[in-house]
Amino acid sequence: MRIVVGISGGSGAIYGVSLLKALKELNIETHLVVSTMGEYVVNHECGLSLDDLKQLATYFHDNKNLAAPISSGSFKVDKTIIVPCSMKTLASVANGFSDNLLTRACDVSLKEQRKLILVPRETPLSQIHLENMLKLSRMGVTIFPPAPGFYNNPESLEDVILNITGRLLDMLDIENNLINRWNGL
Repeated sequence: MRIVVGISGGSGAIYGVSLLKALKELNIETHLVVSTMGEYVVNHECGLSLDDLKQLATYFHDNKNLAAPISSGSFKVDKTIIVPCSMKTLASVANGFSDNLLTRACDVSLKEQRKLILVPRETPLSQIHLENMLKLSRMGVTIFPPAPGFYNNPESLEDVILNITGRLLDMLDIENNLINRWNGL
């Protein structure tokens, strides 16, 4: 399996880091792209540098490199996920504005009818945000707000993060045991 993982400038960079760690542990090929603000937020929220992030991915592609392999539909990837996905990146994808590698990789996923998952981390949501998400959802994009569930009685922030990571792996069709799954009452 080959997955493009994007990190853009929304808060919640820990979700992207956690997903990269899980995919690395599962030996899944990842192609990482990080926006300028994504790099800033990862450093600010997680204390990680871009070099630290690169170590978690199989391949790293500079966001300015529109000639990278993942910018072409002829380069086969299975899925693309942007986590977290800023509203700027989401709006760019919704409107076909592919001015960087991250948004181009999403554009390729759409045109090639490959699975695309966007993890917006914004609150509250404006009408523009909601309209862009609805537009993308109608195109088949999975919109996955990282809203934690509390039915599994998390005992730490790490439990919450791992639950979201496990749910993201589910959306990527990757078996995992990170989730304390609901079995009813």
